[in-house]
Amino acid sequence: MTDQEREEQILATLNTSQREAVEYCTGPSLVIAGAGSGKTRVLTYKIAYLLNKGLKPWNILALTFTNKAARELQERIIRLVGEDGQKIWAKTFHSFCLQILRYEVEATPYQPNFTIYDDSDQLTLVKRILKELNIDEKRYPPRGYLSKVSNLKSNLLEADEDDDRLDEVYENYQHYLLENNALDFDDIIVAVVKLFQERKDILDLYQERFRFLLVDEYQDTNFAQYLLLKLLASKYQNICVVGDDDQSIYEW
Repeated sequence: MTDQEREEQILATLNTSQREAVEYCTGPSLVIAGAGSGKTRVLTYKIAYLLNKGLKPWNILALTFTNKAARELQERIIRLVGEDGQKIWAKTFHSFCLQILRYEVEATPYQPNFTIYDDSDQLTLVKRILKELNIDEKRYPPRGYLSKVSNLKSNLLEADEDDDRLDEVYENYQHYLLENNALDFDDIIVAVVKLFQERKDILDLYQERFRFLLVDEYQDTNFAQYLLLKLLASKYQNICVVGDDDQSIYEW
């Protein structure tokens, strides 16, 4: 089968809008569509289309938000393109960033055996900090502070101009995490964003590796995830994101 025949086979089952989205491969693109309209189908068929055009599978990065969605995306890619689909990184934002941290740990403040704090670990740490700062848990619930700390990290902020106590909690929280060679869930992405911002050589390495980015459920990205994508895509500008703004968790 020729490349042209294979291309027609890839596009044959798509409707006009899906086909247009799949064929557009030079520069950034945003595909907005409702539930059940085939958004993920566009991503998988675009990957098949890119491979047929000569892009190597290891130059493609596909990101989504849940482990289940990432597994299903990888499975759909493999069913469509065969064994080349196994060489494509189809991951969640967090699993992708965690792998980068494992590879590049010597360029971070962490040791190779760093740990990830779960919700229980985080809550225990915040309670300890509130006690040390003489902040009454009954008046200022630990989970409330934990949520505020997470919000600061998601927006890549390190202080709150209107809440000095939050600043104290945040500063102590980060101090203890680093002291224990640990990251929380938000840190996984924040640490990679900072790494890419501070180490142009490392960013360039991954820009060359992942020359085409695809993102499912883009409406759910927060600022840290958006900046991660912007950094990775800034060299070649090849990024396709799909989403449904009616289902957004965050406001765009």
